[in-house]
Amino acid sequence: MTVTQGQPIVEIKNLCKYFDLGHGAKLHAVDDVSLTIYKGETLGLVGESGCGKSTLGRVLVRMYDQTSGTYSFDGKSVPAKLSFAQRKSFSRQAQMIFQDPYQSLNPRMTVGDIISEGPSIHGEWQGNDRKNEIMNWLNRVGLVPEHAMRFPHEFSGGQRQRIGIARSLALNPRFVVCDEPISALDVSVQAQVVTLLQDLQRELGLTYLFIAHSLSMVRYISTRMAVMYLGKVVELGPSEDLYRNPLHPYSEALIAATHSLIPKKSASESTSCSVEKSQVRSIQNPAAALRTVAPSQLTNAALRIPSSKSRNPADLWPAIIADGSSVPPRCSFVQVN
Repeated sequence: MTVTQGQPIVEIKNLCKYFDLGHGAKLHAVDDVSLTIYKGETLGLVGESGCGKSTLGRVLVRMYDQTSGTYSFDGKSVPAKLSFAQRKSFSRQAQMIFQDPYQSLNPRMTVGDIISEGPSIHGEWQGNDRKNEIMNWLNRVGLVPEHAMRFPHEFSGGQRQRIGIARSLALNPRFVVCDEPISALDVSVQAQVVTLLQDLQRELGLTYLFIAHSLSMVRYISTRMAVMYLGKVVELGPSEDLYRNPLHPYSEALIAATHSLIPKKSASESTSCSVEKSQVRSIQNPAAALRTVAPSQLTNAALRIPSSKSRNPADLWPAIIADGSSVPPRCSFVQVN
């Protein structure tokens, strides 16, 4: 997809979400993340399990309250803590498609009740409109009217995910977090669901944050791609550029570990991007150095070389922002020799 930047719909600066583990320990699930998501685009978010992708998505739809930082939605500031009324109002603007289509559906509710629950809470779809809207959404996601009276266990994984998509979009949100919506599906079904999401995006003018492990799928569906590592965004740029020419060593290691599609470089341009098991640390200890990187490895990036006297981990290495964002996040997980 081509990069087309319009008006921003989601803007976060220095966003943090910490979980209290007791005894003074905190889990830095999302740590100092700054991002801008533009109207109508799909921003892909990739990273290994446990790096904070889903937590960031849940903060953006306000399933979690942020610990610190600022969050603006369509130019309006979103409070760190929302009242019940504010949360209910915000849910009309931002929704989430969950990873497991079975776990996220109430097994005791029919498909019609599941799809209509959100609008009913907001006082919509009353009387005959309810049946008509349910039929409309079943048709939009590739199901048939007879499915309205069935229960989730009567469907395949792909069909259940279509039900989940209809439920999330029934309120006509403007921003949707797709939290690994295809990872629990068969490979043959994944492409169908992705095509459905793209069709609905064009039809309804949606903006997506697409979270996934499959870098090739994110490359296909997203306008831009962000790489997340232990709570921080370490690289951000156009999907095709980032996939073919990753600048940050972790991005290169992530892509190399998943696919062997990175163009081979000449001997003069070769870099080392291996990450030893002994270098990996828990997200509970984010200040620990994870691997050693020489400045010469990133000669194509505009870098701020830190002073050798600096002892602040946040000053050791900046993240690489390939799209010119004015408020780049930082990567504090790399030690410079």
